[in-house]
Amino acid sequence: MDASLITPGPPWLPVEVLDSVDSTNAVLVRDPRLWRVVTAEEQRAGRGRLDRAWTTTPGLSIAASVLVPRPTRAPLGWVPLVVGLALRTAVTEVSGVEVTLKWPNDLLVPADDDRKLAGILAELTPTGVVVGTGVNTDQERGDLPVDTATSLRLAGASGVSREGVLTAYLVSLGTLLRSLDNDPYAVRTAYAAACGTLGRTVVAHLPQGEVRGVATDVDADGRLCLTTDSGPRAVAAGDVVHVR
Repeated sequence: MDASLITPGPPWLPVEVLDSVDSTNAVLVRDPRLWRVVTAEEQRAGRGRLDRAWTTTPGLSIAASVLVPRPTRAPLGWVPLVVGLALRTAVTEVSGVEVTLKWPNDLLVPADDDRKLAGILAELTPTGVVVGTGVNTDQERGDLPVDTATSLRLAGASGVSREGVLTAYLVSLGTLLRSLDNDPYAVRTAYAAACGTLGRTVVAHLPQGEVRGVATDVDADGRLCLTTDSGPRAVAAGDVVHVR
């Protein structure tokens, strides 16, 4: 990527474009500076949620991490959700591909059988929150590690500017983080409107077992609210699967 084309402006520091790293999150953990942005063409040991591997193909995807401050008024659990909302906004705006959010922050493409386009991993540090994002941009089906993944190319948007997506994401994220402290209800409303999990039957895989129910809301703490056979349940973390 061309760093000169990634121009989000303040509060972000100048974007660092690296060739190959172990993971962009690890780079920020080792040298934490608020509003720092690192992107790399290749990640040798990238990770997703639940410690899953996240591989990147040089030139065919976006792997980027940011370090943002903890919110001063809103619950910390909203930071990963806001990142997902910002990334969805950027992808839709730049590529024209319609994507939805699967709670908490996976990006799915409904037109491609709800395959996963992007994932996010947030890590709390003493300095702030490190958030890594991975977006599949130009892979063909055979380039992807699993059949449940997709790319912007496969969704009908080939040759999308990765710099454009990253710039739009950073601009949107900066705006949403300010709103999270100033008007958290508005952010919560916007997230709910973009979240394809709400209204669906889901299975939440939790350390203590599975919970099945209908997702009805995302509460003030960012938890997914379920209506189950045994009553209401709020899920703070876990692997949520949409039931087909």
